[in-house]
Amino acid sequence: MDQKEVISAIGMGAAQYSRIENGKTEPSVSTLIKIAKALGVSMVELFTDKDILRDVNSIDTTLMERVALIDGLSKEEQKTIFSILDAFLSKRKLKSTLKTVLQEM
Repeated sequence: MDQKEVISAIGMGAAQYSRIENGKTEPSVSTLIKIAKALGVSMVELFTDKDILRDVNSIDTTLMERVALIDGLSKEEQKTIFSILDAFLSKRKLKSTLKTVLQEM
């Protein structure tokens, strides 16, 4: 897909998309999800180098090996990954809290 097709698919202005592509602004998790869907890739694929994927797969890689790979990324790439993790963890914690509250009712 070219840039115009992605922009159209995710419903974003060209200027904002350009700022994301050029690293001048950080996209939200929801924007990243839209971009991944438009490109037909997973969220993981947005943040991985294909050469790394040849050496790493989810079946034989331990958590510590993945952490070591993250440690080799730039600070901005790490920040993006941690933001995504924080969003998922917050969602899980919220669901757990809501479940507890509902059980206590």
